[in-house]
Amino acid sequence: MIIGVLALQGAVAEHIRSIELAGGQGVAVKKVEQLAEIDGLIIPGGESTTIGKLMRKYGFIDAIREYAGQGNPVFGTCAGLIVLADRLEGAEEPHLRLMDMTVARNAFGRQRESFETDLNVKGIDTPLRAVFIRAPLIKEVGDSVEVLSEYQGEIVTARQGNLLASSYHPELTDDYRLHELFIRMAQERGQTHVGR
Repeated sequence: MIIGVLALQGAVAEHIRSIELAGGQGVAVKKVEQLAEIDGLIIPGGESTTIGKLMRKYGFIDAIREYAGQGNPVFGTCAGLIVLADRLEGAEEPHLRLMDMTVARNAFGRQRESFETDLNVKGIDTPLRAVFIRAPLIKEVGDSVEVLSEYQGEIVTARQGNLLASSYHPELTDDYRLHELFIRMAQERGQTHVGR
């Protein structure tokens, strides 16, 4: 499976490393045309406002909406989760509006409130190591969204069909099982969809 990482800003190399540890092939996606060549797309952490501006500048907003609309898997981590959300608390305009959820930015506080913890994630048999850095929170989800994990009663991992989102950075640990889960989503998609 070829998994692309949107390479506008953020932890691109770390995601590519995790994809490859999980048995996939990782590529940096810098041009819209590359979406036709990949089996799944990760939108990494970084700064959501900056990522959103760059996506608009380079034509990725409509392209990723269309890519996801065709059933291709998209995974947003940290800022990527914010980019996927249909609704954002506060003044910021939503970006892709793909996932039926309301997200609060920096819900865990600023950089000094960054932390690591072990999370129970549905579909992963033992706790997953998660790194939270200025992490957003999923405040509410629609009926089509499955909650995969919570931290202190707050939603931090969710899935809606071909869309996956995490508040934390799974690429900053040696635990690549969330990337394995995403690769499985791409494989399932590949089995129902012959040819890209």
